[in-house]
Amino acid sequence: MNWNFYGPFGLVVVFGFLFIVMYNRLVRLRVRTEDGWSGIDVQLKRRYDLIPNLVETVKGYAKHERETLDAVITARQAGINAKTVPEQAQAENMITGALRQLFALSEAYPDLKASDNFGRLQEELSSTENKIAFSRQHYNDTVSRYNSTLETFPSNFVGGMFGFLVRDFFEMEDATQRETPQVSF
Repeated sequence: MNWNFYGPFGLVVVFGFLFIVMYNRLVRLRVRTEDGWSGIDVQLKRRYDLIPNLVETVKGYAKHERETLDAVITARQAGINAKTVPEQAQAENMITGALRQLFALSEAYPDLKASDNFGRLQEELSSTENKIAFSRQHYNDTVSRYNSTLETFPSNFVGGMFGFLVRDFFEMEDATQRETPQVSF
């Protein structure tokens, strides 16, 4: 056995194999992050589809609340136009605040609160919000795994060679969403 020939050749084969394994792992993780984002995207589109119906329902009952309705419509459009994860997160925070104001209107308009259509839309939107929260968590978990793998040795060399980039988390920016709700009786 000629160690001078087979030794270096064996090392090249082993390193080549490890290189391929790391590259494939990074590709799989990148695809999972993209899949996670598509899950968020589907739920956000559902939310955007529900908002015009909700606004139209409220319009019939709350004719003097134009400012609130305009804020919801503007926030929805910002969400639709968002291109990056941070832009999307900012737009979603705007939508959440605008919807909070819209639902507060139902307290001022008892007929609106009693409306079956408003109740169904509110229920659907609430369900969609839960799905968005789950999708955000799934996306952030996959981004965490992807970024951790990309930033650790030796996969950081493989990632750097092939242009793998760190992904942004989908984070809440609205500090009021992090506060503990106050309950009083």
